[in-house]
Amino acid sequence: MINITLPDGSIKQYDQQVSGLDIANSISPRLAAEVLAVSVNDEVIDLTRPITSDASVKLFKWDDKEGKHAFWHSSAHLMAEAIEALYPGTKFGIGPTIETGFYYDIDLPEGKVITDKELEAIEKKMLELARQKNDIVRSEISKADALKLFEEKGDQYKLELITDLEDGTITLYKQGNFTDLCRGPHIPNTEPIKAIKLLSVAGAYWRGNEKNKMLTRIYGVTFPKAKLLEEYLILLEEAKKRDHRKIGKEMELFAFSQEVGMGLPLWLPKGTNLRDNLESFLRKVQKKFGYQQVITPHIGNVNLYKTSGHYEKYGKDSFQVITTPQEGEEYMLKPMNCPHHCEIYKTKPRSYKDLPIRFAEFGTVYRYEMSGELHGLTRVRGFTQDDAHLFCTPDQVKEEFEKVIDIIFIIFKALDFKDYTAQISLRDPNNKQKYIGSDENWEKAERAIIEAAAEKGLKTVTETGEAAFYGPKLDFMIKDAVGRSWQLGTIQVDYNLPERFQLEYIGADDQRHRPVMIHRAPFGSMERFVAVLIEHTMGKFPLWLTPEQVVVLPISEKFNDYARNVSNILNNYDIRTVVDERNEKIGRKIRDNELKRTPYLLIVGEKEAETESVAVRRQGEGDKGTMTIEEFAHFIKEEIKEQLNAINI
Repeated sequence: MINITLPDGSIKQYDQQVSGLDIANSISPRLAAEVLAVSVNDEVIDLTRPITSDASVKLFKWDDKEGKHAFWHSSAHLMAEAIEALYPGTKFGIGPTIETGFYYDIDLPEGKVITDKELEAIEKKMLELARQKNDIVRSEISKADALKLFEEKGDQYKLELITDLEDGTITLYKQGNFTDLCRGPHIPNTEPIKAIKLLSVAGAYWRGNEKNKMLTRIYGVTFPKAKLLEEYLILLEEAKKRDHRKIGKEMELFAFSQEVGMGLPLWLPKGTNLRDNLESFLRKVQKKFGYQQVITPHIGNVNLYKTSGHYEKYGKDSFQVITTPQEGEEYMLKPMNCPHHCEIYKTKPRSYKDLPIRFAEFGTVYRYEMSGELHGLTRVRGFTQDDAHLFCTPDQVKEEFEKVIDIIFIIFKALDFKDYTAQISLRDPNNKQKYIGSDENWEKAERAIIEAAAEKGLKTVTETGEAAFYGPKLDFMIKDAVGRSWQLGTIQVDYNLPERFQLEYIGADDQRHRPVMIHRAPFGSMERFVAVLIEHTMGKFPLWLTPEQVVVLPISEKFNDYARNVSNILNNYDIRTVVDERNEKIGRKIRDNELKRTPYLLIVGEKEAETESVAVRRQGEGDKGTMTIEEFAHFIKEEIKEQLNAINI
């Protein structure tokens, strides 16, 4: 008898081994028709794999990420099958799922090229193969047989992957005439794949190494219904309109230069103003919560990062060590701010009466990213973290967590991020050797996070085994205006660095104790946050934040002097104002400045100059009437005041 425990706690019994599909069928035929994958004791597997002993089981449909993963993983294999049929002799690299679909890296036969034009033919072939309803069959294979199989096929990429695998862990998946090396999981057959869109073709170095051959990477997405694809394509078009690279260029916020280096953004005056406003906003918030600002160097002695463990983690694949004229002296570009903050903590003896101590820094760090991974501001080689490190006693962890959550709430409210969830990441209780720190401290920290999240009314998901090796964490996932998920805020508990740096405080018992260290970054990084903010708002920032709040538009050169006078008066009111003095028609000036997302446009001509007034237009809303300069100044200041009062700043 096999006992299967379902998510609601109920138990179903079976006389013999059973599969996820069998379980779904025993509940309802409709569920069986919709289910795509199953987890057995938290491991996601194929629906058709046998379950031979008592287990906890969850069934996943399309709306579950695990269901989408199996669906898209199978779709990647389907695309590979279609490509092999259309381009015989193609060699295959890897074909993983990503957040919105999948890709496959392929090496085409000599003389063959796939461009965007060929994607439609591949789509048609995929649909043809999907309609064959071929079973996707898993089989285990020895390492020797796997090597023989792909050697006969002449697929050097699969041979390289197999070499790194342990014998007894290798599996194949076959559907139709295509066999692939894969761990799974997959859907039972190709029938559910009803709608297909291959999105783009790109180049990618094999295994991400620029020394290896450049392969062809094809991105795609599939759905079980045509309607879902149609909705996705509409969102995709909307996302293209919101691309932060395009809007950032239109608004003159940032730029990149090959001469400066790839992945190293240049913040232009308007972008710098935007960043300054964000930083000023967070500094004000942090001041209320007892943070102290610190500044640390952009480099540090290599021994600092050996002590912290970052050299071991980043040293091989990051920027290389910097040598100085002094023999044996080595430095590194800073990959993290935390070691420096540990050293600040150590500058003097600490007592339990001093704790918690909260050090904050907008600290720029540097990590090498492969050129193919770079993407606008979201993936760069130098970025500024809104970093802070809190040093506290174990009993203070919960309260500090709650205060950080409060800060994140303020930020989300200020910038109109309404749809978010929090992920609680705990250690794997069955594999405690992966982690450092005592059971007592782990239990206390995990309980503190869970209780803090509950008391703050957070919508949470809990992931066991996803904790960092040094402590549990809480990550905030926000959905933007087009439904994409981004990780922004993070809070992490750390028992590792206080140990590595021998941090201490004198407790009430006059004994030496280790403080608990909390890492937190509400924005994450300024670069990535600005990118997400641009795409979320389409560049239409809140009035208090926008780099240029007002632009004055003289209807002809004759009124440039008056326009400058208006600008000077408003700037004296601390209203960020510029003048568009170009010798262009007023209609052109209005259109251009609307494109730049400037919130208020002030049109001035003879009538306005005589009455010391301005004709007011609100971006996207049109004419707001005529006001005196002072009336407009008070009007806009009141709007900013209302926005900031709403978030208690």
